[in-house]
Amino acid sequence: MSEIAGQVAVVTGASSGIGAAIVRTLSGAGASIVMTARRRGRLEELAASLPRRSAILDADISAADTPAKLLELAQEKFGRADILVNNAGIIAAGSIDTVDLEALAQMTRVNFDAVVRASYVFARAFKSQGSGTIVNVSSIGAYLISRRMGVYGALKHALEAFTSSLRIELAGAGVKVGTVAPGTTRTEIFDHTPASGAGSSLPPGTPLEPEDVAAAVLFMIEQPARANIARLAMFAATDAY
Repeated sequence: MSEIAGQVAVVTGASSGIGAAIVRTLSGAGASIVMTARRRGRLEELAASLPRRSAILDADISAADTPAKLLELAQEKFGRADILVNNAGIIAAGSIDTVDLEALAQMTRVNFDAVVRASYVFARAFKSQGSGTIVNVSSIGAYLISRRMGVYGALKHALEAFTSSLRIELAGAGVKVGTVAPGTTRTEIFDHTPASGAGSSLPPGTPLEPEDVAAAVLFMIEQPARANIARLAMFAATDAY
């Protein structure tokens, strides 16, 4: 029996890829699930396939009221929340001459602003109940300097710094905080990435699968109360950076 059996997990960006894999993994480990994304049909299909109870919220994660709605939904449906996985993310990339500045602004709202807001909303609830876990899905891009991907990398670097600060602030409160930073992973995000030197397809090599990242998230969450994995970087075996 998993350590998270009977707990309630909230997962953002849950309609596909890493988010959907996290939902399936946590549900399979015995957690009830609250999941959010914009595509309601995808969420309903995923919910119907899960072994445990679930609730869905189709919403824009960058909307200011979405995190509070997620917490309210968890409390209404299951009486509490125990785990928050901030997974939602997008990529906007391009050269100085071609990059879409509004796309960069939206990426900032989704990849950083929304994570900060959700982390604080749930951290307050977790601190009040004396327990909880926050896992922010980062990227190895946080540790790299790459042309045409500077803003994406900078946001992930900022996410790492913010998460570390939140972990320090919550030390001793019964709330664990950390990041999982995957390398090249086979997800739909590459299907919508403008050419950035590597094109819109996956880079060469054998990428991680979403289930690999989900297993890392579960590993972090299942650690005993005395242990907090602050950062887990997960490279594909063929990643050479």
